[in-house]
Amino acid sequence: MKVVQFENYGGPEVLEIKDLNNPSPSIGEVLLKVEAIGVNYADTARREGAYVVPTPLPFIPGAEVAGVVEEIGEGVSNVQKGDRVVTLIEKGGYAEYAVANAQTLIPIPEGVTPETAVALPLQGLTAYHILKTMGRLEEGETVLVHAAAGGVGSLAVQLAKTFGAGKVIATASTEEKLELAKSLGADAIVNYTEDNWREKVIEANDGKGVDVALEMAGGEIFHETVKCMRSFGRVVVYGVASGNPAQMYPSGLMNRNLSVVGFFLPQIMKKPKLFSSSLQELLALVQKDELKLTIGGVYPLAEAANVHELLQSRKTKGKLVLVP
Repeated sequence: MKVVQFENYGGPEVLEIKDLNNPSPSIGEVLLKVEAIGVNYADTARREGAYVVPTPLPFIPGAEVAGVVEEIGEGVSNVQKGDRVVTLIEKGGYAEYAVANAQTLIPIPEGVTPETAVALPLQGLTAYHILKTMGRLEEGETVLVHAAAGGVGSLAVQLAKTFGAGKVIATASTEEKLELAKSLGADAIVNYTEDNWREKVIEANDGKGVDVALEMAGGEIFHETVKCMRSFGRVVVYGVASGNPAQMYPSGLMNRNLSVVGFFLPQIMKKPKLFSSSLQELLALVQKDELKLTIGGVYPLAEAANVHELLQSRKTKGKLVLVP
Protein backbone atom coordinates (compact mmCIF):
# COMPACT_ATOMS: atom_id res chain seq x y z
CA MET A 1 0.00 0.00 0.00
CA LYS A 2 1.01 3.64 -0.47
CA VAL A 3 1.69 5.64 2.70
CA VAL A 4 3.07 9.05 3.58
CA GLN A 5 5.64 8.91 6.37
CA PHE A 6 8.65 10.80 7.70
CA GLU A 7 11.93 9.41 8.99
CA ASN A 8 13.23 12.70 10.39
CA TYR A 9 11.57 15.70 12.01
CA GLY A 10 11.36 18.86 9.96
CA GLY A 11 9.34 20.84 7.44
CA PRO A 12 6.81 19.52 4.93
CA GLU A 13 9.67 18.29 2.74
CA VAL A 14 10.36 15.38 5.13
CA LEU A 15 7.04 13.77 4.15
CA GLU A 16 7.73 10.94 1.71
CA ILE A 17 5.60 8.48 -0.26
CA LYS A 18 6.51 4.88 0.61
CA ASP A 19 5.33 1.40 -0.38
CA LEU A 20 4.66 -0.77 2.69
CA ASN A 21 2.84 -4.00 3.39
CA ASN A 22 -0.78 -3.70 4.47
CA PRO A 23 -1.17 -3.84 8.25
CA SER A 24 -3.11 -6.70 9.85
CA PRO A 25 -5.79 -6.22 12.51
CA SER A 26 -5.12 -7.70 15.95
CA ILE A 27 -7.70 -8.81 18.50
CA GLY A 28 -10.45 -6.21 18.73
CA GLU A 29 -9.29 -4.35 15.61
CA VAL A 30 -10.35 -3.98 11.98
CA LEU A 31 -8.53 -3.11 8.78
CA LEU A 32 -10.04 -0.15 6.93
CA LYS A 33 -9.74 0.64 3.24
CA VAL A 34 -9.25 4.37 3.69
CA GLU A 35 -11.46 6.72 1.65
CA ALA A 36 -10.68 10.08 3.29
CA ILE A 37 -8.11 11.44 5.76
CA GLY A 38 -8.44 14.60 7.84
CA VAL A 39 -5.42 16.93 8.00
CA ASN A 40 -4.78 18.71 11.30
CA TYR A 41 -2.25 20.88 13.11
CA ALA A 42 -1.50 17.84 15.25
CA ASP A 43 -0.08 16.21 12.11
CA THR A 44 2.29 19.13 11.54
CA ALA A 45 3.33 19.08 15.21
CA ARG A 46 4.06 15.35 14.90
CA ARG A 47 6.15 16.06 11.80
CA GLU A 48 8.13 18.75 13.62
CA GLY A 49 8.68 16.59 16.71
CA ALA A 50 6.73 19.14 18.74
CA TYR A 51 3.60 17.17 19.64
CA VAL A 52 2.44 16.94 23.26
CA VAL A 53 3.45 13.25 23.41
CA PRO A 54 6.58 11.68 21.81
CA THR A 55 6.50 10.82 18.11
CA PRO A 56 8.61 7.72 17.32
CA LEU A 57 10.45 7.52 13.99
CA PRO A 58 9.65 6.52 11.32
CA PHE A 59 6.09 7.76 11.65
CA ILE A 60 2.94 7.72 9.51
CA PRO A 61 0.76 10.68 10.59
CA GLY A 62 -3.01 10.88 10.38
CA ALA A 63 -5.55 10.46 13.16
CA GLU A 64 -8.86 11.00 11.33
CA VAL A 65 -9.94 8.37 8.83
CA ALA A 66 -13.14 7.42 7.06
CA GLY A 67 -13.40 4.25 5.03
CA VAL A 68 -14.80 0.78 4.49
CA VAL A 69 -14.22 -2.20 6.79
CA GLU A 70 -11.96 -4.54 4.78
CA GLU A 71 -10.94 -7.16 7.35
CA ILE A 72 -12.16 -8.01 10.85
CA GLY A 73 -9.91 -9.11 13.68
CA GLU A 74 -10.69 -11.71 16.32
CA GLY A 75 -13.36 -10.80 18.85
CA VAL A 76 -15.00 -8.05 16.77
CA SER A 77 -18.80 -8.25 16.52
CA ASN A 78 -20.02 -4.64 16.30
CA VAL A 79 -19.19 -4.13 12.59
CA GLN A 80 -19.19 -6.18 9.40
CA LYS A 81 -17.05 -6.23 6.29
CA GLY A 82 -18.24 -3.51 3.93
CA ASP A 83 -19.51 -1.12 6.62
CA ARG A 84 -18.70 2.56 6.01
CA VAL A 85 -17.25 4.06 9.19
CA VAL A 86 -15.32 7.01 10.58
CA THR A 87 -12.96 7.02 13.55
CA LEU A 88 -9.91 8.46 15.29
CA ILE A 89 -6.68 6.48 15.45
CA GLU A 90 -3.37 7.25 17.14
CA LYS A 91 -1.32 7.14 13.92
CA GLY A 92 -1.20 5.63 10.43
CA GLY A 93 -4.00 7.54 8.70
CA TYR A 94 -1.95 8.86 5.75
CA ALA A 95 -2.26 5.54 3.94
CA GLU A 96 -4.43 3.44 1.66
CA TYR A 97 -5.20 1.05 4.54
CA ALA A 98 -5.24 1.61 8.30
CA VAL A 99 -5.95 -0.39 11.45
CA ALA A 100 -8.48 0.88 13.99
CA ASN A 101 -9.95 -0.21 17.31
CA ALA A 102 -13.38 -1.64 16.51
CA GLN A 103 -14.95 -0.02 19.58
CA THR A 104 -14.19 3.45 18.21
CA LEU A 105 -15.87 2.92 14.82
CA ILE A 106 -18.92 5.06 14.13
CA PRO A 107 -21.20 4.27 11.16
CA ILE A 108 -21.38 7.02 8.52
CA PRO A 109 -25.06 7.93 8.04
CA GLU A 110 -26.73 7.66 4.65
CA GLY A 111 -26.11 10.73 2.52
CA VAL A 112 -22.92 11.80 4.34
CA THR A 113 -19.74 11.54 2.23
CA PRO A 114 -16.43 10.21 3.61
CA GLU A 115 -14.88 13.65 3.02
CA THR A 116 -17.58 15.25 5.16
CA ALA A 117 -17.54 12.59 7.87
CA VAL A 118 -13.77 12.81 8.29
CA ALA A 119 -14.04 16.52 9.04
CA LEU A 120 -15.77 15.72 12.35
CA PRO A 121 -13.79 13.38 14.63
CA LEU A 122 -10.99 15.69 15.74
CA GLN A 123 -12.34 19.19 15.26
CA GLY A 124 -16.00 18.31 15.76
CA LEU A 125 -15.37 16.40 18.97
CA THR A 126 -13.06 19.15 20.19
CA ALA A 127 -15.71 21.81 19.58
CA TYR A 128 -18.36 19.61 21.22
CA HIS A 129 -16.41 18.83 24.37
CA ILE A 130 -14.75 22.21 24.96
CA LEU A 131 -18.25 23.66 25.04
CA LYS A 132 -20.23 20.94 26.76
CA THR A 133 -17.89 18.76 28.81
CA MET A 134 -15.17 21.23 29.83
CA GLY A 135 -16.92 24.59 29.36
CA ARG A 136 -20.12 23.31 31.00
CA LEU A 137 -22.12 25.70 28.83
CA GLU A 138 -25.57 26.47 30.25
CA GLU A 139 -28.57 27.77 28.35
CA GLY A 140 -28.56 31.52 27.88
CA GLU A 141 -24.84 32.01 28.58
CA THR A 142 -22.48 34.03 26.40
CA VAL A 143 -19.65 32.27 24.56
CA LEU A 144 -16.47 33.81 23.13
CA VAL A 145 -15.01 31.80 20.24
CA HIS A 146 -11.53 32.73 19.01
CA ALA A 147 -10.38 31.82 15.47
CA ALA A 148 -14.05 31.38 14.63
CA ALA A 149 -13.44 30.73 10.92
CA GLY A 150 -11.11 27.80 11.60
CA GLY A 151 -11.97 24.12 11.75
CA VAL A 152 -12.82 24.01 15.46
CA GLY A 153 -14.05 27.59 15.69
CA SER A 154 -16.55 27.36 12.83
CA LEU A 155 -18.10 24.28 14.43
CA ALA A 156 -18.01 25.77 17.92
CA VAL A 157 -19.98 28.83 16.76
CA GLN A 158 -22.76 26.58 15.45
CA LEU A 159 -22.73 24.10 18.33
CA ALA A 160 -22.83 26.87 20.93
CA LYS A 161 -26.14 27.99 19.44
CA THR A 162 -27.36 24.38 19.24
CA PHE A 163 -26.50 23.91 22.93
CA GLY A 164 -28.51 26.99 23.93
CA ALA A 165 -26.00 29.84 24.15
CA GLY A 166 -27.72 33.20 24.51
CA LYS A 167 -25.01 35.00 22.55
CA VAL A 168 -21.95 33.93 20.56
CA ILE A 169 -19.14 36.44 20.06
CA ALA A 170 -16.69 35.37 17.37
CA THR A 171 -13.18 36.67 16.71
CA ALA A 172 -11.04 36.28 13.61
CA SER A 173 -8.18 38.06 11.84
CA THR A 174 -9.80 39.26 8.58
CA GLU A 175 -13.12 40.66 7.42
CA GLU A 176 -13.69 37.62 5.20
CA LYS A 177 -13.25 35.25 8.13
CA LEU A 178 -15.47 37.39 10.34
CA GLU A 179 -18.23 37.32 7.73
CA LEU A 180 -17.96 33.52 7.59
CA ALA A 181 -18.40 33.33 11.36
CA LYS A 182 -21.40 35.63 11.14
CA SER A 183 -22.96 33.47 8.42
CA LEU A 184 -22.60 30.46 10.72
CA GLY A 185 -24.63 32.13 13.47
CA ALA A 186 -22.29 34.40 15.44
CA ASP A 187 -24.24 37.24 17.08
CA ALA A 188 -21.25 39.60 17.17
CA ILE A 189 -17.86 39.63 15.41
CA VAL A 190 -14.56 41.17 16.52
CA ASN A 191 -11.19 41.43 14.76
CA TYR A 192 -8.65 40.23 17.33
CA THR A 193 -5.72 41.80 15.45
CA GLU A 194 -6.95 45.23 16.57
CA ASP A 195 -5.52 46.65 19.79
CA ASN A 196 -8.88 47.25 21.45
CA TRP A 197 -10.45 43.88 20.67
CA ARG A 198 -11.06 43.07 24.34
CA GLU A 199 -13.10 46.25 24.82
CA LYS A 200 -15.13 45.40 21.72
CA VAL A 201 -15.90 41.91 23.07
CA ILE A 202 -17.23 43.37 26.32
CA GLU A 203 -19.13 46.06 24.44
CA ALA A 204 -20.74 43.37 22.27
CA ASN A 205 -22.07 41.77 25.45
CA ASP A 206 -23.66 44.97 26.76
CA GLY A 207 -20.67 45.87 28.91
CA LYS A 208 -20.58 42.51 30.70
CA GLY A 209 -17.99 39.75 30.61
CA VAL A 210 -18.55 36.40 28.89
CA ASP A 211 -19.36 33.10 30.57
CA VAL A 212 -17.35 30.65 28.45
CA ALA A 213 -14.28 31.41 26.30
CA LEU A 214 -12.57 28.97 23.93
CA GLU A 215 -8.86 29.83 23.76
CA MET A 216 -6.19 28.24 21.58
CA ALA A 217 -3.67 31.01 20.82
CA GLY A 218 -1.78 31.42 24.08
CA GLY A 219 0.45 34.37 24.94
CA GLU A 220 -1.20 37.77 25.27
CA ILE A 221 -4.45 36.53 23.71
CA PHE A 222 -4.90 34.25 26.73
CA HIS A 223 -4.36 37.08 29.23
CA GLU A 224 -6.74 39.41 27.39
CA THR A 225 -9.31 36.61 27.22
CA VAL A 226 -9.19 36.16 30.99
CA LYS A 227 -9.94 39.88 31.31
CA CYS A 228 -13.07 39.32 29.17
CA MET A 229 -14.62 36.93 31.68
CA ARG A 230 -17.46 37.61 34.08
CA SER A 231 -17.69 36.07 37.55
CA PHE A 232 -17.81 32.26 37.48
CA GLY A 233 -16.57 32.31 33.88
CA ARG A 234 -14.71 29.34 32.34
CA VAL A 235 -11.76 29.68 29.95
CA VAL A 236 -11.15 26.41 28.07
CA VAL A 237 -7.60 26.13 26.71
CA TYR A 238 -7.22 23.66 23.86
CA GLY A 239 -4.07 24.79 22.05
CA VAL A 240 -1.11 27.18 21.84
CA ALA A 241 -1.18 28.17 18.16
CA SER A 242 1.08 31.17 18.74
CA GLY A 243 3.82 28.91 20.07
CA ASN A 244 3.98 31.19 23.11
CA PRO A 245 2.53 29.49 26.22
CA ALA A 246 0.97 31.98 28.62
CA GLN A 247 2.37 32.44 32.12
CA MET A 248 -0.53 32.30 34.54
CA TYR A 249 -0.82 33.37 38.18
CA PRO A 250 -3.67 31.33 39.70
CA SER A 251 -4.32 33.91 42.42
CA GLY A 252 -5.53 36.26 39.69
CA LEU A 253 -8.54 33.99 39.18
CA MET A 254 -9.81 34.25 42.71
CA ASN A 255 -11.59 37.59 42.82
CA ARG A 256 -14.06 36.57 40.07
CA ASN A 257 -14.23 32.84 40.82
CA LEU A 258 -12.80 32.11 37.37
CA SER A 259 -11.83 28.68 36.05
CA VAL A 260 -9.14 27.87 33.50
CA VAL A 261 -9.64 24.36 32.12
CA GLY A 262 -7.37 22.38 29.82
CA PHE A 263 -8.60 20.06 27.08
CA PHE A 264 -6.80 17.20 25.27
CA LEU A 265 -8.94 15.09 22.95
CA PRO A 266 -7.08 11.75 23.44
CA GLN A 267 -8.42 11.70 26.99
CA ILE A 268 -11.95 11.57 25.52
CA MET A 269 -10.85 8.55 23.48
CA LYS A 270 -10.22 6.73 26.76
CA LYS A 271 -13.95 6.96 27.46
CA PRO A 272 -15.48 5.07 24.48
CA LYS A 273 -19.09 5.71 25.44
CA LEU A 274 -18.50 9.45 25.70
CA PHE A 275 -16.59 9.46 22.40
CA SER A 276 -19.17 7.38 20.53
CA SER A 277 -22.30 9.17 21.71
CA SER A 278 -20.93 12.64 20.95
CA LEU A 279 -19.65 11.70 17.46
CA GLN A 280 -22.97 10.05 16.63
CA GLU A 281 -24.74 13.23 17.74
CA LEU A 282 -22.51 15.33 15.50
CA LEU A 283 -23.02 13.09 12.46
CA ALA A 284 -26.79 13.22 12.99
CA LEU A 285 -26.65 17.04 12.99
CA VAL A 286 -24.72 16.96 9.71
CA GLN A 287 -27.15 14.48 8.17
CA LYS A 288 -30.06 16.75 9.10
CA ASP A 289 -28.16 19.75 7.67
CA GLU A 290 -28.17 21.41 11.09
CA LEU A 291 -24.36 21.57 11.26
CA LYS A 292 -22.50 23.11 8.32
CA LEU A 293 -19.01 21.83 7.54
CA THR A 294 -16.59 23.91 5.50
CA ILE A 295 -14.31 21.71 3.37
CA GLY A 296 -11.36 23.87 2.37
CA GLY A 297 -9.99 21.41 -0.18
CA VAL A 298 -9.65 17.73 -1.11
CA TYR A 299 -6.20 16.62 -2.30
CA PRO A 300 -4.51 13.38 -3.39
CA LEU A 301 -2.45 11.64 -0.70
CA ALA A 302 0.71 12.29 -2.74
CA GLU A 303 0.24 16.04 -2.15
CA ALA A 304 0.47 15.75 1.65
CA ALA A 305 3.57 17.99 1.85
CA ASN A 306 1.83 20.73 -0.13
CA VAL A 307 -1.28 20.43 2.06
CA HIS A 308 0.87 20.83 5.20
CA GLU A 309 2.30 24.03 3.71
CA LEU A 310 -1.19 25.32 2.97
CA LEU A 311 -2.40 24.54 6.49
CA GLN A 312 0.54 26.23 8.19
CA SER A 313 0.23 29.32 5.98
CA ARG A 314 -3.02 30.08 7.89
CA LYS A 315 -4.56 31.24 4.61
CA THR A 316 -6.99 28.35 4.30
CA LYS A 317 -10.59 28.14 5.47
CA GLY A 318 -12.29 25.00 6.67
CA LYS A 319 -11.12 21.40 6.64
CA LEU A 320 -8.34 20.09 4.41
CA VAL A 321 -8.79 16.46 3.35
CA LEU A 322 -6.51 13.88 1.70
CA VAL A 323 -7.81 10.99 -0.40
CA PRO A 324 -5.79 7.86 -1.37
